[in-house]
Amino acid sequence: MQLVLRIYDWENELIKRDSGTADRQAFDVLANAASWSQLVPCGATVELEVGSGKGLFLQAAASERPQNFFLGIELAVKFANRAAERLANSNLENAKMLRGDAQAFLRETVPTSSVNRMHVYFPDPWWRNKHKKRRVLNDQAILDIQRCLVPGGEFHFWTDVLDYYELICGHVMDSTFLLGPKFIAERTAAHGMDYTTHFERRARLNGQPIYRALFVKPIRHQDDQGGVAAVD
Repeated sequence: MQLVLRIYDWENELIKRDSGTADRQAFDVLANAASWSQLVPCGATVELEVGSGKGLFLQAAASERPQNFFLGIELAVKFANRAAERLANSNLENAKMLRGDAQAFLRETVPTSSVNRMHVYFPDPWWRNKHKKRRVLNDQAILDIQRCLVPGGEFHFWTDVLDYYELICGHVMDSTFLLGPKFIAERTAAHGMDYTTHFERRARLNGQPIYRALFVKPIRHQDDQGGVAAVD
């Protein structure tokens, strides 16, 4: 099988790729250790989606904002590879799909103040006590989202479960200094696939409400002693 060499200009690193298949599969960060600088072009305006599913958001957003660089991460191999194939079919060079554990990726790989927008759409609420450890938005992940955002950066969280919306919004308000939640208006779909994610499409076509929250990391933060400091 023929191998080709692709050069990452920002690292001058040579990485062997399986010709014709690698770009159509998600990069597995569980099996292949990679630094942030290997995944993201230097100086890029970065948008990171946690739980990308089939990649509808990544495809649409990367097409609409070609000046930004998009990363998506999904644990399920089938969905991660489907999202990667969707990006490849659209010839999007400003988006990359990863397969891996989002919590570990946020904690161990994403640097402080490196992400301009963080997107978490329709995560599974995992209501049973024995399953709560599977939640993407656990205590540490919420703190890591705050840490990873640049000052002025945005955290977008949507769900179709009101109780979960109230739970996560309350936790973000109680445990971080992110500002919000701010109201996000529902936009009219221009065509049958003009939705942020497949979950949103299904919910809206079935007449179910969507609960949307936007939190913003302030440029300056007032600490517990009343002092004001720039946010890193």
